Amino acid sequence: MSEKHLANPLREGLSTKAVPQPCAVVIFGATGDLTHRKLVPALYNIAADGELPPAVAVVGFARRPKTDDEFRKEMEEATRKFSRQTVRDEIWEGFAKSLYYHQSEFGDEAGYQKLAARLDRLDKESGTRGNRLFYFATSPEQFETIVENLKKAGLNKAREGSWARVILEKPFGTDLNSARHLNRVVQSAFSEDQTYRIDHFLGKETAQNILVLRFANAIFEPLWNTRYIDHVQITAAETLGVENRAGYYESAGALRDMVQNHLLQLLCLVGMEPPTDLGADSIRDEKVKVVRSLRRFTEAEVKTQVVRGQYAQGAINGQAVAAYRAENGVDPKSQTETYVALRILVDNWRWADVPIYVRVGKRLPKSGTEISVHFKKAPQVLFNRESQALDQNVLVIRIQPDEGISLRMQAKVPGTSFRIESVKMDFHYGTSFGKASPEAYERLLLDAMAGDATLFARRDEVERAWAFIDAIEEAWVAKEDAPKLCTYPAGSWGPEEADELLARDGRRWRRL
Repeated sequence: MSEKHLANPLREGLSTKAVPQPCAVVIFGATGDLTHRKLVPALYNIAADGELPPAVAVVGFARRPKTDDEFRKEMEEATRKFSRQTVRDEIWEGFAKSLYYHQSEFGDEAGYQKLAARLDRLDKESGTRGNRLFYFATSPEQFETIVENLKKAGLNKAREGSWARVILEKPFGTDLNSARHLNRVVQSAFSEDQTYRIDHFLGKETAQNILVLRFANAIFEPLWNTRYIDHVQITAAETLGVENRAGYYESAGALRDMVQNHLLQLLCLVGMEPPTDLGADSIRDEKVKVVRSLRRFTEAEVKTQVVRGQYAQGAINGQAVAAYRAENGVDPKSQTETYVALRILVDNWRWADVPIYVRVGKRLPKSGTEISVHFKKAPQVLFNRESQALDQNVLVIRIQPDEGISLRMQAKVPGTSFRIESVKMDFHYGTSFGKASPEAYERLLLDAMAGDATLFARRDEVERAWAFIDAIEEAWVAKEDAPKLCTYPAGSWGPEEADELLARDGRRWRRL
């Protein structure tokens, strides 16, 4: 059976939920932070919710010497610390039996041959049926080495009736050329339908619900266009600074770290056309069309339509914090941006002349990610004699932390006078459905086990996003007359230039 037939039961109308299949999950970089904080806790929560297939083996692959029991103990401590739900001893005991450790250097060909033999044994012992899910929880510099050795060991090829898939963590390159090289490396061993590029923002419940909000509610889709929408804002704010990621962040910055993947993904969900069905490629086809329609910036436009900033000394929640350049591991003369604001235009029929303002920043007063859709104002003529300025209707989609949707509308204040004020209709996932949303990695791991690539980025989508971002990066490093790097105090909402970006259009940022 081909991978394509396994991947899309939705296309044939069989189910609205893809079913995860028995498999061995091999995590490269098993002693790293991602495995401890996210991956193993996510797998435990899937097991606790009763959704993990009974025949699953999780094999941690890393360089440090360690026994299976030592690995299980380490993972138990991490899961108790980082799990979404309290760890129950009886569930952990059963889950822990599926955890194994394989010690090898990433470049040791013999280590992969031994891994292949061990996976074959686990097929017989655990019933994993020859299905393999390889998770690259390592730095991208290791990807090529791992791919080459998987290929040499024959682990990229599954026997008849089984499958082999690879999950790649971001960043998918640092620019268009490196992204293309990385894609060529991966696809020398794994076909596109075997390749799952993970973006945890798309695993969040509210991000997934954007499609339902738009296309399952007749009250929104007829208004979702240039005739009724004034503008859109997408904000990702963090109170945290660079923390212990200075080595990575100095070479990435906010634009590459957040805009190229997370925020452009959200923009695509807001901007896409209705897909022909819920199949992975149908949805991703429409997302790619949005990225293709993004108006590229000229060097002159980067100076007026993009703001980059870096946090200076300030205070967060009353606590003094250092400037970015004073953080451990940061160049004292660093030009790396910790804040970016962009005015983006989508050149298609639906979004013509509707600006989409995107901002992301560290050391802001509040943490949160949201999308706000600002509708055009109703005609003022009926209320002119009351001398009241009508506010816009605003639809807010909260991605994190308080997942939900709210709608601001106008209402008359009770009483004898005719006074209008804004009121809010609010929907919270936790209170409405009586249970917490699963973590993003839980959903994405289940989807990869089921062969559902809907929430994963496709090669052409990644490369086109990099082409859009590269034009900005090239303007920033221009030898002459490059746009300046603005500063903003930690604890503020960013540089003044970002406020001016909207003020020139007669608009302002929505406060989280």
